[in-house]
Amino acid sequence: MDDIDAWVWWLIGAVGLGIPLVLTAMPEFGMFAVGAVAAAVTAALGGGVVAQVLVFVIVSVALIAVVRPIANRHRDRPQHRSGIDALKGRSAVVLERVDGSGGRIKLAGEIWSARTLDTDSVFEPGQSVDVVEIDGATAVVM
Repeated sequence: MDDIDAWVWWLIGAVGLGIPLVLTAMPEFGMFAVGAVAAAVTAALGGGVVAQVLVFVIVSVALIAVVRPIANRHRDRPQHRSGIDALKGRSAVVLERVDGSGGRIKLAGEIWSARTLDTDSVFEPGQSVDVVEIDGATAVVM
């Protein structure tokens, strides 16, 4: 064991931390692996054991503290909606009177049958309405 330099052990540790990164897709293991590589560089430059451990801890914690929140912000971006989901929340123009039993609207350049969400509501031609949901081939508006 004494024949192998400390930097080699740190690189072995980095590879060991890279394995669960690949298997579990947990980026924290990658950040620890980078910390181990930094500690290996410290060891190769002649830093003592305390310096190596400090560099490992500081680099790993700094990466987790900085990179993780940035990654979470990018991961939480809204997905591109398509199909019926893309129509929810859009505005439409009433073509024929819309009430709880029916009517017609122009939505995304197409004519749709529509009904109001609240059965007591009535929208007259020319008014703007918001699509709350799509029920089959009927837009539910308010």
